Amino acid sequence: MNEITEHMIMDEMAIRRALTRIAHEILEKNKGVENCTLIGIRTRGIYLASRVAERILDIEGVPVPVGEIDITSYRDDRVKVRSVDNVQEGGKMQIQDRKVILFDDVLYTGRTVRAAMDALIDLGRPQMIQLAVLVDRGHRELPIRPDYVGKNVPTAKSEDIAVHLTEFDNKDEVIIIGQRGKQE
Repeated sequence: MNEITEHMIMDEMAIRRALTRIAHEILEKNKGVENCTLIGIRTRGIYLASRVAERILDIEGVPVPVGEIDITSYRDDRVKVRSVDNVQEGGKMQIQDRKVILFDDVLYTGRTVRAAMDALIDLGRPQMIQLAVLVDRGHRELPIRPDYVGKNVPTAKSEDIAVHLTEFDNKDEVIIIGQRGKQE
């Protein structure tokens, strides 16, 4: 009998600490945030980007532009519907020649990030694209590596990672969901 188990791997405080560390790492790697834009992959990536922007404002006293990107029509593993609401901040955000820090909640195969990069390139040519993720669970199918990681969580392919954020789920936590007794 396969029993589904859930185990919390990050609580609200752990998420807060990880995002604060990511904010400091972004500031250090980029020597500040001049010419930087934070872009979150819809849905939870935008909340992570916004939270890191708030921390950067608290640390440096400098606002950093935040946008969001919907990559649905760029996915190679989903039915394509070409109605993309791309990067926005009260309108279309310019990314040309800017350092774009792309945010997602979980990095798994790399396909979501690849789709996001395709969508960004359609908007312009960034100076560079960096990747920030709350959780890196491994099992990459594409050669994509994050620049900033909140937590590395080695997983089995039979397991899932669920990220819950207050803005969308009314609580902050990361849980690993698995089936005991299930073989890979």
